[in-house]
Amino acid sequence: MGGTADMPCFFMSLLSPDAWFNPGRLHPKVESLVYWRSPAKSGIALGAGLVLLLALACCSLISVLAYTSLLVLSGTTAFRVYSCVLQAVQKTSDGHPFKDFLETDLSVSQERAQELAVLATAHLNAAANELRRLFLVEDLVDSLKFGVSLWCLTYLGAWFNGMTLLIIGYVALFTLPKVYETNKAQIDANVDLVSAKFQEITNKVKAAIPIGKKGESEKDK
Repeated sequence: MGGTADMPCFFMSLLSPDAWFNPGRLHPKVESLVYWRSPAKSGIALGAGLVLLLALACCSLISVLAYTSLLVLSGTTAFRVYSCVLQAVQKTSDGHPFKDFLETDLSVSQERAQELAVLATAHLNAAANELRRLFLVEDLVDSLKFGVSLWCLTYLGAWFNGMTLLIIGYVALFTLPKVYETNKAQIDANVDLVSAKFQEITNKVKAAIPIGKKGESEKDK
C-alpha cells in the first residue's frame, strides 16, 4: 500500500529536471533508477521505456496501447491457464496466481490527491507568472535571453521532432546524472567558470541598458 501511495511522488520526481543532479531531492525509487544503484532494474526501465517511445514514434498512440495491452493480457491469461492446469494435475489449492496483486490497494487517498493538486497549482501559477514577466518585458535582459532561447528552439525544432527530443531526453535521464556523479568535481569547476563569465556579461549588459536600470529602481521602491 505504501508503494502505491508513493507512485505520484515517483512521477513528480521525473518531472523535476533540476533535481536530476541532486540525489537528495529525488524520490528514492527514481534516484535508484537514474543513478543505476541496481543495474538490472535500471537497464530494464531504460530498455522498456525506449521500446515504448520507439513504438510511439512508428505507430499511433492507440495502436501502441492496444498492442501492449493485448500482449500483457495474453501473458496473464496464459499464466492463469497454466497455473490452473498445474493445480489440477498436482491436486493443490494454491488459489489465484495473481492474488497478491489483486489485493493490492491502488486507490489514491483524498489527502494525497489534495497534496498533488496544491503542488500542481503552485507550479502552474509560478510558470504563468514567469511567462507573463518575460513576454511583457518586466526585465529587458531576461526577456532578451528568453527570446534567444526561443530562437534556438526554432533550430532545434527544425532538426528534431518532438518524439525524437523525448527519446533523447529519456536516454539523458539515465546517463547524465550518473556521468555527473562520477565526474562531479571537474564538471562543477567548468560550470562555475561558465556561470561566472555569463553572469559578468549579463551584469555588463544590464548596466549598459537604461531600461534595465529603470526596472530595478521601480522594484526597489
